[in-house]
Amino acid sequence: MIYTVTFNPSLDYIVSVNHFRTGMVNRTEKEVIFPGGKGINVSMVLSNVGVESRALGFLAGFTGEEIRRRLAAANVKEQMIWLKNGHSRINVKLRSDEESEINSQGPKIREEALKELYGCLDRLKKGDFLVLAGSIPRSLPDTVYSEIMERIRDRGIEVIVDAAGDLLVNVLPCRPFLIKPNNHELGDIFGRNLSEKEEILSCARKLQQMGARNVLVSMAGDGAVMIDENGETYDSPAPEGQVIGSVGAGDSMVAGFLAGYLKTGSFREAFLFGVAAGSASAFSEGLADKETVEAILGQLKDTRLNGYKR
Repeated sequence: MIYTVTFNPSLDYIVSVNHFRTGMVNRTEKEVIFPGGKGINVSMVLSNVGVESRALGFLAGFTGEEIRRRLAAANVKEQMIWLKNGHSRINVKLRSDEESEINSQGPKIREEALKELYGCLDRLKKGDFLVLAGSIPRSLPDTVYSEIMERIRDRGIEVIVDAAGDLLVNVLPCRPFLIKPNNHELGDIFGRNLSEKEEILSCARKLQQMGARNVLVSMAGDGAVMIDENGETYDSPAPEGQVIGSVGAGDSMVAGFLAGYLKTGSFREAFLFGVAAGSASAFSEGLADKETVEAILGQLKDTRLNGYKR
């Protein structure tokens, strides 16, 4: 079973505005609302491609009720913990000549609620996969992911971490199965602006030396690269298609990787499926669906991979 943890779920309010101008009244051309948060996005895409998961995390207030309703409508199983105070976030995603985001803070997670989450994690079994994804509220320390990994250490649970900064770096000594920074997050870790692929691969190898077993780096329009625990390097350009938005594309890549790995046990196939799922979300109004992922996957299999090392 795959479990995802989202500490700070949201309702993502995505608005499209032609030629947005600051300081002026702007009219929307289109508006959509989705349940959001990186772990929730992973569970949503897994459901779309026919892989079962269970979403864990925290909800609060009227927005939390709507997130729960929308997860049920999307056939996503959840075991969210209800917070007594505050409300879950509403994040605004603006699509115009440029993409912009306004992300809210989210409710405080108190110690008793955190213990309840730990109780859920204590029931995970050998062979399960746990996805720790996204930001955390300010009420929690940036060691919370590493504390979870220490708690489940030596139980045969494979952990995937999709986070940025210290939240990601702190888990590396716990040897996560997979980490998925994007190229900007990777550059921030090493205090560098990464533009060349070899630079990105070099920094990815350093994260392996620091403890990560497999490192998958998304690079938006430049595709993705990955170094697996056997030392193989995978490199794919971005598939051809019209990009509608980037929201959830990286999370979809994680979901696709997991779906591909569970199906084949192959890092190469998992990488391909991940690239296809990430691109499918970028080319869609919402998150990737099975039909779009399979169509893009066929394109990738035909063109094979740049620099793929057997």
